[in-house]
Amino acid sequence: MNSVNSVANCHDLLIEIGTEELPPTALKKISEAFGRGIAEGLKAADLQHGALTNYASPRRLAVLVTDLVERQADKKIERRGPALKAAFDEEGCPSKAATGFAKSCGLASVDELERLETDKGAWLVYRAEQPGQSTASLVPGIVQTALDTLPIPKRMRWGDLDAQFVRPVHWLVLLFGDQVIEAEILSVSAGRETRGHRFHHPQTMYLAEPAGYAPLLESEGYVLADFATRREAVRAQVLEAGEQLGGTAVIDEALLEEVTGMVEWPAAIAGNFEERYLEVPAEALILTMKTNQKYFHVVDGSGKLLPHFITVANIDSKRPEVVRAGNERVIRPRLADAEFFWNQDRKQKLDSHIEQLKTILFQKALGTLYDKSERVAQLAGSIATMIGANREWAERAAWLAKCDLMTEMVGEFPSLQGIMGRYYALHDGEPEEVALAQDEQYLPRFAGDELPATPTGQALAIADKLDTLVGMFGIGQPPTGSKDPFALRRSALGLLRIIIERQLPLDLQALVQQAVEILADRVTAKNVVEQVFDFMMDRLRAYYKEVGVLPEVFEAVLAQHPTQPHDFDRRVRAVNHFLSLPEADSLAAANKRIANILRQAAEKGIKVPDAVDSARLVEPAEQALAEQICTMEKAVIPLFDQRDYEPALAQLAGLRETVDQFFDEVMVMADDAALRDNRLALLAQLQNLFLRVADLSHLQG
Repeated sequence: MNSVNSVANCHDLLIEIGTEELPPTALKKISEAFGRGIAEGLKAADLQHGALTNYASPRRLAVLVTDLVERQADKKIERRGPALKAAFDEEGCPSKAATGFAKSCGLASVDELERLETDKGAWLVYRAEQPGQSTASLVPGIVQTALDTLPIPKRMRWGDLDAQFVRPVHWLVLLFGDQVIEAEILSVSAGRETRGHRFHHPQTMYLAEPAGYAPLLESEGYVLADFATRREAVRAQVLEAGEQLGGTAVIDEALLEEVTGMVEWPAAIAGNFEERYLEVPAEALILTMKTNQKYFHVVDGSGKLLPHFITVANIDSKRPEVVRAGNERVIRPRLADAEFFWNQDRKQKLDSHIEQLKTILFQKALGTLYDKSERVAQLAGSIATMIGANREWAERAAWLAKCDLMTEMVGEFPSLQGIMGRYYALHDGEPEEVALAQDEQYLPRFAGDELPATPTGQALAIADKLDTLVGMFGIGQPPTGSKDPFALRRSALGLLRIIIERQLPLDLQALVQQAVEILADRVTAKNVVEQVFDFMMDRLRAYYKEVGVLPEVFEAVLAQHPTQPHDFDRRVRAVNHFLSLPEADSLAAANKRIANILRQAAEKGIKVPDAVDSARLVEPAEQALAEQICTMEKAVIPLFDQRDYEPALAQLAGLRETVDQFFDEVMVMADDAALRDNRLALLAQLQNLFLRVADLSHLQG
């Protein structure tokens, strides 16, 4: 099927869906999806066009397509039918295959078909020209399909209409060049009139042509239709307001996106609150400002919270002082609530909540939060001893770790868990490291997040994550597919990052075994230690992939089954460095060859001697290799013992020439069994040196 290209007239296309206020947190995502849907629809319809621009504000989704062709190109259709041999019988009458083909092409007679003759034979063929459809006739369907596929979890109906959308739709613009495309979408008829700001310019505005859309809305309608432009306007205004207050406004990007989705004509207004509220932990004040009021907070040069806030109004008020006063009035009860929680919680010590943990279920088969705290305290104490930390502090931190979940502040603001535990523990006079560990137990909270800095925090974070991991595997509930309600994948990666990046001398397999023993009869699944360890190795594989380590490097190290993550990491780094050496390819190939030779020998039942007999080394090349191996062992074994793998492998790279010469000049599988076995022992000795780090044979495909 071939297209016939002809010079086509082009016009701009404007699509606008006018609605009630759209969900601010989803606005950008919905807008981008709508733009993608329009682009995909135009492509599927083979409608060529220029740039495509998305617009999104609280009351509108719009797409501007430039230089869109007026119609599809005409297409030449060619369908090949049955071969002539099968199309006619001996008397030249059409066969059923021929008449059937003609009918399928919409023809009354086989005589209307043409013949196609090639070097390979002759066939009946149908040729026709299909005229392209007009763009105007195709656009409504493209728009409807784009709307139907938007990522909207819950659609709604309004009035007695059948249409469903995320919000009621009030107007629709479909303007192609200077002409309206007649259509009805979401129960609204298309036109050429848009609407401005709900308060500044609620009247309709006539659109002469699509390109004038955004300029008209901005100059007359008090609407900045472009999301990115409006977002940067909000950012600039908020930062300027912060400077005028003598501080710095802190821009949370998620809050910035949400606020941008709430306003069409942003106007930043600064407000103040009483300084006495600054006695409440800053995190609580900031959270209530961001979550409840969508305010930006302001800090001084040292990062300390100032008694100011910045709100972004969706109106350019002639009396901003009234707007300011209204916001100041609204924020006071919110801050007063936080102050009340802070004062109430401090009336009793954090450890007074330990008994309450018996009433909160962690997981049905794994018991209460009290049961979990008891297990984590045992693990954390043991880990603290292993890493040279204070065992008593680690156990104390574990017992306090879930107590702040019982406080009023965390009950109101769950995301403050750990943070408030730190404040309350400090208030109670707990050791500072025990208090810090309350917050650090949740680190890292996300990919790339900071890690616990204190040894007590490290021990607690590892113990808490390990208990959850082993517990869920122990009751037969590992993560499956996309389901991971206890965030086990994130916990596993976080645990590994702490051990590796804080360089802790911990054996993962031993830790998992200990966690299984502490869980005791709560463990009902089989092979839990192996399951958890393998799961952790899969997470470690993902960790190294993320930082650009080749899969074969990881597999080379994994083949040696190191169980200490920090030791594993040192091996990976050493092999990664080894790959950059000029000798790497040759020695990797040699290791693979050695592995194959020794495997084949084992398959033949040949027992390789434990040591090389120097008296049986008859060839100069094998004598040279044996001598160099002996020299290397003295140099690298102390390095291996100290886990200095990188310099050890760098020294072993010096074996390349001697190894190459050995394989060039020596027949390993000699007819003389004694010579053969001695050479196999020599190769095993060489292989074992490399295996102290990794199985380099994995580096060869």
